Amino acid sequence: MRSAAGWTLRVFAAAVLTVSLAACKSEEKKPKRPPPMVAAAPVVSHEFIETIEAVGTARANEQVTIAAPVTERLDRVLFDDGMAVSRGQLLAVLSQGQQTAALNGALAAERQASTQYDRIKSIYDRGFATRAQLDLQLAAAEQARATAEEARAEIADRMIRAPFAGYTSLRTISAGAIVSAGTPIVTVSDLSRIKIDFTVPEASLSALRVGQEIEAVAAAFPDQPFHGHIANIDPVIDPESRAVLVRALVPNPGARIKPGMLLSVRVRTARRTGDAVPELAVLGNRDERHVFVLGPKHTVKQVEVKTGLRDGGLIEVTGLTPGMKVIGEGALKVADGDKVRLTGEKDEKDKGEKDKHARPGGSTAKQAAAR
Repeated sequence: MRSAAGWTLRVFAAAVLTVSLAACKSEEKKPKRPPPMVAAAPVVSHEFIETIEAVGTARANEQVTIAAPVTERLDRVLFDDGMAVSRGQLLAVLSQGQQTAALNGALAAERQASTQYDRIKSIYDRGFATRAQLDLQLAAAEQARATAEEARAEIADRMIRAPFAGYTSLRTISAGAIVSAGTPIVTVSDLSRIKIDFTVPEASLSALRVGQEIEAVAAAFPDQPFHGHIANIDPVIDPESRAVLVRALVPNPGARIKPGMLLSVRVRTARRTGDAVPELAVLGNRDERHVFVLGPKHTVKQVEVKTGLRDGGLIEVTGLTPGMKVIGEGALKVADGDKVRLTGEKDEKDKGEKDKHARPGGSTAKQAAAR
């Protein structure tokens, strides 16, 4: 019995040893995994611009809706949709028949009163009229002149003119319509420059000042930023939103920006130069940030950094020395202490091998000679 049991144990041990040797041979045959391929970039000095970003609404430089001053019939409409007009240009005319008649009567009375005044003045100078008669006739002449001016003013009220140069709105009224006092007739907008109103948090107020440059981008023209400057800062802060209203002025050649447009606004507050690396090189979570620095023999080392501004694919960092190389593309594939391969070096090595075989006397030439 003992010999049978011992024989069984020896057979089991031999089987285990055989399996272990087979596993070791399998591991020996398994190819070694090459280091990951990554790209390295140097730490560079870059100028960063501190900005405040906001969303603003475009408003016309000047805009007014002209309404009918009196209830009257509209005789003529002299503007078209979106027409460019100059200051003082006649846009519409209300009926003014009664006012014209009143003006003619007032002018006739003015002429008569002036003639009578001149006659009494001549008599007064010769001593045949009293001072009271002269003053009475002078008052009559001035009254007639005032009546004529009143008639002219009533006629002018019925002639709708552009208060400034700009563009008219779409026409919604036609000649012959009876308009009541206060009825809108036309809106004139000065679009030579645009006012952009936007709000900025109270905490950023100290970084703002009149004259600062701004950049505005509209969704309609994403590749054509508009540049202007801050014209005014509201002296009162909204107690509910804790924000301040800022107004910027932007030139508007071609009237591309329309009142009511929504624009993204960037205010340049300061410039500074700092160390920068590609954004792909910075890893981490929450408050911790780090990069992998390329060391001797292509070994990487994890280094903690602090980040700042971003610009054009670069991010501001502190904790590195200019000239260091950090792992950019492929940084997620490495860990502290790993060895890596660089994409640029691989290409140069392959090119060198090709050149070596292509040169006279190289292995390719020797093989050809042997054949």
